[in-house]
Amino acid sequence: MYSLIRKALFSLNPETAHHLSLDWLGAAERLKVLPLLKPKAHYNPVQVMGLHFDNPLGLAAGLDKNGDYFNALGALGFGFVETGTVTPRPQPGNPQPRLFRLPEREAIINRMGFNNLGVDHLVEQVKRRRYSGILGINIGKNATTPLENAVDDYLECMKKVYAHAQYITFNISSPNTPGLRDLQFGDSLARMLERLKAEQQAHYQAEGRYVPLAVKIAPDMDDVAIEQVANVLVEQGMDGVIATNTTISREGVEGLAHSEETGGLSGLPVRDKSTHVIAALHAHLKDRLPIIGVGGITDGASALEKMRAGAKLVQVYTGFIYQGPTLIETITETLARESL
Repeated sequence: MYSLIRKALFSLNPETAHHLSLDWLGAAERLKVLPLLKPKAHYNPVQVMGLHFDNPLGLAAGLDKNGDYFNALGALGFGFVETGTVTPRPQPGNPQPRLFRLPEREAIINRMGFNNLGVDHLVEQVKRRRYSGILGINIGKNATTPLENAVDDYLECMKKVYAHAQYITFNISSPNTPGLRDLQFGDSLARMLERLKAEQQAHYQAEGRYVPLAVKIAPDMDDVAIEQVANVLVEQGMDGVIATNTTISREGVEGLAHSEETGGLSGLPVRDKSTHVIAALHAHLKDRLPIIGVGGITDGASALEKMRAGAKLVQVYTGFIYQGPTLIETITETLARESL
């Protein structure tokens, strides 16, 4: 059934298809007909970051930037949903066109640029949540905020979402906000995370509720840089790391239509790069910090590959666009079977 729906959607502009499919899904959830359409998600509980997940499969940030659709997406059977990336102030993102399909490689290139309605809108949506699973909120900085003031944007968002998230992700690895990836390294990363950790502790002491903090990193770093990042994450008391974001590499899509578009490449071509980062992180972190694996997961085998490399949880995005909701059943069945 989804193959027919995808054929129709793929005949449309990618961004139009994105909004239309989410609108349909949201309407189905509100009308309470979604249970008739959803796949079977296999129950396979895990404990990660002190949280209980019904299964290890999540939806990565980016699909539901504003918190408008996480109730419907969660109802499809994901063990967790991550909404965002959201910024303190609304921003339109980069000019269109900014989203491109590469169907020959089940890939997408995007240069969306954190287009979103702002953190206040997301908070209002999350206050009306019906989804009972784990909800992560992914936060970033506004494009107009100078890099030296980036931590102020993260702090502002964190203060507003803390009461409503099960975990918070700091997106410092998108290639579509100029200079953002510079925050991943050295003293810049350590100083920023130190302030964010202090804010977390202040909330915990005031409210008695501990919300884990995760950092999302890029796949485009060598093993030395990966080790350095791993050490900083541990030293600053982070609770998790998400590996990885999109890549600026075009390896594996050379010569295809749209392959030269600027932006981050996701999907099948990033699979091996992401898995390598996960394995390298795990070699340094061991079990000191859980890894959430994302990048090129298109079936049960590729999800299992991430877990065997060291991930405790996995997320999908581009694979979900190409495979549809049946991917949830396929992956959760594989992971449940292999955990026996």
